[in-house]
Amino acid sequence: MLTNKLLGAAAAAVPQYIEDVFSTYLYTGTGASQTITNNIDLSTKGGLVWFKDRSTTFSHNLYDTARGTTKAIFSNVTDAQSTIATGLTAFNTNGFSIGSNAAINTSSNNLVSWTFREQEKFFDIVTWTGNGTSPRAISHSLGSVPGCIIAKSLSYAGNWFVYHRSIGATKDLRLNGTNSETTTSASWGDTAPTSTQFTVGGNSNVNNETYVAYLFAHDAGGFGASGTDNVISCGSFTTDGSGNATVTLGYEPQLVIWKAASGSTPTGNWWIADNMRGFSQTGMNTLYANTSAAENVFTTKYVCPTATGFELVNGFENPTTTYIYIAIRRPMKTPTSGTSVFVPTTFTGVDALQTSNFPVDFLFEGQNLAGTIQWYWMDRLRGADKFLESNATSAESTQSGGIFTSNTQVRASDDGNSSKRSYQMFRRAPGFFDVVCDTGTASGHTINHGLGVVPELMIRKKRNSATNSDWIVWHTLFSGTNKYLFLNQTDAEATNAGFWTSTAPTSTVFSVGTGSRANNLNDTYVTYLFATVAGVSKVGSYTGTGTTLTIDCGFTAGARFVLIKRTSSTGDWYVWDTARGIISGNDPYLLLNSTAAEVTNTDYIDPVNSGFQISSTAPVQINQSGGTFIFLAIA
Repeated sequence: MLTNKLLGAAAAAVPQYIEDVFSTYLYTGTGASQTITNNIDLSTKGGLVWFKDRSTTFSHNLYDTARGTTKAIFSNVTDAQSTIATGLTAFNTNGFSIGSNAAINTSSNNLVSWTFREQEKFFDIVTWTGNGTSPRAISHSLGSVPGCIIAKSLSYAGNWFVYHRSIGATKDLRLNGTNSETTTSASWGDTAPTSTQFTVGGNSNVNNETYVAYLFAHDAGGFGASGTDNVISCGSFTTDGSGNATVTLGYEPQLVIWKAASGSTPTGNWWIADNMRGFSQTGMNTLYANTSAAENVFTTKYVCPTATGFELVNGFENPTTTYIYIAIRRPMKTPTSGTSVFVPTTFTGVDALQTSNFPVDFLFEGQNLAGTIQWYWMDRLRGADKFLESNATSAESTQSGGIFTSNTQVRASDDGNSSKRSYQMFRRAPGFFDVVCDTGTASGHTINHGLGVVPELMIRKKRNSATNSDWIVWHTLFSGTNKYLFLNQTDAEATNAGFWTSTAPTSTVFSVGTGSRANNLNDTYVTYLFATVAGVSKVGSYTGTGTTLTIDCGFTAGARFVLIKRTSSTGDWYVWDTARGIISGNDPYLLLNSTAAEVTNTDYIDPVNSGFQISSTAPVQINQSGGTFIFLAIA
């Protein structure tokens, strides 16, 4: 009997975004029933939830809608399916519910779940009962040729069988083991899968035994506004003689699973890295699909994402070895509201958790609003414990503990300072905001980014040194592409072709020159890129009038964040937000380039539905008649 779940694909609209079909969700165990909301529809669409306790040595637990609730299998062992009444108890339209089972809900433990929703050209689940024939064709509904198939017997103890397009149908791997690719005709019948079926035999089709298979697509398109974007890739790479490799996907991944398959050292673990737990330029947190080991934390750059794929550096993996991988694209949806990508907040206390309604990718924090302020800039891509100071040229520093603790919470800086603070929290999203890390070459070149549109504001900082390390800023409305400002200074617009090579950025790359602040040999850099999204954000400029001036950003409910800098003469970098107040009256402001305390009892800007209004009482640094100014506003 075949029980391939058909989804009525001909009648159903294909989701446009990876966010609709995949989620990495971090949570804390409670020891009691709880519901996880990750906005993935499992109830009506179907899918797989893969759990792992990050804190201790529980097995990986996998539950799927084809087998039903409470039915668990374990990727690191050969055990048959188990029924766990207190395991996953419900598949919901926006996530799932779990019971008190220790492996997925031990009180106070840190856990992760990866959710794969069934969808053409992404993921499918198939179950069957063996009939003893070999080879045997099994139908599927992936809608494309599978790039990887992971199968397991349910009714008896047996290995997990893995087909991967890079090793072919005459070989397989074992998800529960470290073995290299094994030549066998038993598992896949020496027959490559097609867009409608795959082949089993031998131990994957024993008479009367039951099986499940998880099918992953490869570069099949089907996503994005055009319906042609790839969101999952199943490929291979071979390390060089030093154990390094660069993998090009055409997108930045949020999750990568990789395993040695052949070559000089073909055995090894199944590595799992994702950007929610820590997959960054300065380290990674990894789990292994084939072991019950707790999360392993690497604090050196070894495997990290890039704007177009990922790379292995510093001799991390074995030399001259071929690895297979599964990679999934990072979120790709252009935002339609400012609240989905930006949240301002204020708080008091030490080590306090701040909550957002989205995964926070970047934030800057103004500490001690009543006293001396240090501006901490932090982002997931550089690492959960790394910060830079926008008011200084200081090199990147490390803070005790992590900032990005879960999907919707960030932890306040643990510096013992309990005074009032300001947090500005951002999500990376196409068209709105992106973060790029790179290493300098001392020669002019282009750098890939994932903004998806032409950047209108770029802020770049050297990370590893304080020497020639000003924050350089480019704005689309400068009079030339070789113009710049310094974020940490008050200077007016100036010219230096060594920063941006007099070349305007495009929707895929930006250029850097030979200046040491922008591109010194072997120094590391981070660049923040912003653009205008209708109704969400506005990067723009204005000419001062000295009188009341309305800045139309195309918003409907006013700006919740405003950054202004005078470019025609000296001026500070002024910041307002609605958490501290943008009202018709007192509008407290901060200066990104200064340690000065928050200034209150001023009325320099006012709210208007279309954006913001500059008052006639604003000083020349904000509204001098004839002066030129740039701004960033977020609805």
